[in-house]
Amino acid sequence: MRTRTRVAVAFAAAGVVALTGCGTYVDDITVGPGLGWPAAHHDGRNGGASPVTGAESVTLSWSRPVGGPIAQPVTIGPEGQMFVTTSTANCAIFSFQMHTGRKRFCNALGPSTIEAPTVVDGTNNVYVGDDGAVNSFNYLGQPRWRTPVAGVPVAIQFTGDGKLLTITQSGQVDVLDRQTGGREVPTLQLLGEPDFLQYPGLTRPASGDGLDDCRTGGPRCAVANTTAVDPDSGRFFVTVWEPGKTVAALRALRYADGKVTQVWSADMLTGGSATSPTLSADGATVYVGDNSGRLIAVNTEDGSTRWIHALGWTPSGGISVVDDLIIPAGDDGYLMAVHDRGDRVEPAWERKDLALRGTPAQTAGDIGYTVAAIGAGLNLITFDTTTGNTVDSDVLPGATGTTTGTSIGPKGEVLVATRLGEIFTFQPDAQ
Repeated sequence: MRTRTRVAVAFAAAGVVALTGCGTYVDDITVGPGLGWPAAHHDGRNGGASPVTGAESVTLSWSRPVGGPIAQPVTIGPEGQMFVTTSTANCAIFSFQMHTGRKRFCNALGPSTIEAPTVVDGTNNVYVGDDGAVNSFNYLGQPRWRTPVAGVPVAIQFTGDGKLLTITQSGQVDVLDRQTGGREVPTLQLLGEPDFLQYPGLTRPASGDGLDDCRTGGPRCAVANTTAVDPDSGRFFVTVWEPGKTVAALRALRYADGKVTQVWSADMLTGGSATSPTLSADGATVYVGDNSGRLIAVNTEDGSTRWIHALGWTPSGGISVVDDLIIPAGDDGYLMAVHDRGDRVEPAWERKDLALRGTPAQTAGDIGYTVAAIGAGLNLITFDTTTGNTVDSDVLPGATGTTTGTSIGPKGEVLVATRLGEIFTFQPDAQ
């Protein structure tokens, strides 16, 4: 049995999927100590890590296709209820039971739902966007409310006062009442308000306009990634590519005092944003990757660059951060980790033999999981986060291509979904 010495202090802050607008802790929208995987990258800061102690070996419990492709990570409620979006003739959002894979419900929504992530609160209410709206369903799939927006919500998180923060790919920012879907503050347009006096014939673009560019952070998708939120400062961080600009920006905004305001904006993402921004546990640094193959650490106070690290490949999806250990993702790259030393980056370890086909996730106990290409297929790799060494390897039977993310359940279950549309669930072995 390996000796574990590191204590995951960072998980104390990761338990609240919240952005604090007024410093209030609201039990009914949180997941207590962070059990489950309630957002695309686990928590409000997009940390890509779970406080649950990871198992050194796992066994495939069940797998099932959903009948359509999958583009977003599977989210998991505090008791194990699972949610995923897709695109089929009859269903756009599915919910499954953890231990059996049995379908809890499926609901029809707009065709762009597949590009919208889900977020789930402590009572298993799920929130998801589709073409021109934000939707909420209860744990049985019964509709709670639907609020019109411009575009498709590609970023969705909670605020500290129990509201819902949503941002569409066209740059519309809304804060909604979690119970009714009503707007709590004036809508903010990250690209500015349209000038109907200068352009009287201006029409509203189709809801899905530019979504194809979101997968790669291209210029037709103004906001391509999941927002990172800070539970202490009330700030949130979003990548924005304005029309006509040669690079995309990382922006800091703040929800407080009944409004959303911009704090700073820094044009720095060459070729557009490649990853969602991820906050350090202390909220002092935000990490982001761009399409020139760079991993960038940014001072959250003023947007100044702390350091830049050339990966040699383009990152994508999320970035897993625990303490000073950073593990990027990207199907063009391999499993590797670096240390943040404040004003510089220091390589930790690398596994060039493991070609990534998913997003790494860290757990307590120095255990991580990711999907890698092994031969012609895919394997779930269990690895030691301190060394990168493989601890266990499990085949995803019949799986090909790549996966949308790695999600950790409340009892240490490991879930991955292939982009072709199949979910694989692994249960921890008895230790």
